[in-house]
Amino acid sequence: MSLTMPEELLLLMLDDESGRLTDRATPAGDYALIGAMLAELALEERIDTDPPRLRVKSAAPTGDAVLDGVLARIAAEREPRDSRWWVETLAGDVETYRNAYFERLVQRGILKSEEGRFLWFFSERRYPVISDKEEREVKARLMSIIFEDGPPSARDSLLIGLTRAAGLFPLLLAPGELERAQPRIEAVSRHEALNKTISDAVRDIFIEVARYAPVM
Repeated sequence: MSLTMPEELLLLMLDDESGRLTDRATPAGDYALIGAMLAELALEERIDTDPPRLRVKSAAPTGDAVLDGVLARIAAEREPRDSRWWVETLAGDVETYRNAYFERLVQRGILKSEEGRFLWFFSERRYPVISDKEEREVKARLMSIIFEDGPPSARDSLLIGLTRAAGLFPLLLAPGELERAQPRIEAVSRHEALNKTISDAVRDIFIEVARYAPVM
């Protein structure tokens, strides 16, 4: 079974050795994970994200328990809401969604779950990589799109847009490579119409959060 977009995004955010999310993965990565879930629902023809509101096209289950829970939540909302509102709202439960996807990756033998300590006092759960095959395949697919001129699929365009919105490309490319690839990343991110609502919503929220974050 192929990985879902949220699962692929989590693998890109994860430090393979420590099993922790990289520092760069929050808070933008939290919003990007929610964006990936909405993107999956859109690709499954369950929701329409065109401005000015996100609406349910079909409430039929997708077979993915996490996505179906989100779909039911969207369907139950009586007021019309846009993509940004849903990204921000669903991000309140991002830990629950993230843990569900982590456990799914554990069940597939891609990650393992370990209990540990943070700063000696706080318990934490880590997810070191068992098999990096899937992560390498995701990265190779993204690199082939970025460094080639062919048209990307809607799914890959969305994944690149969300990776860009979360600020994760510095983890994947050396500074010189990233500078050369930036125009292509921007172009691919704009290739799929869904990126104009979902990925841009993620990026706008992150920029706003960063603007008001305290300087360390």
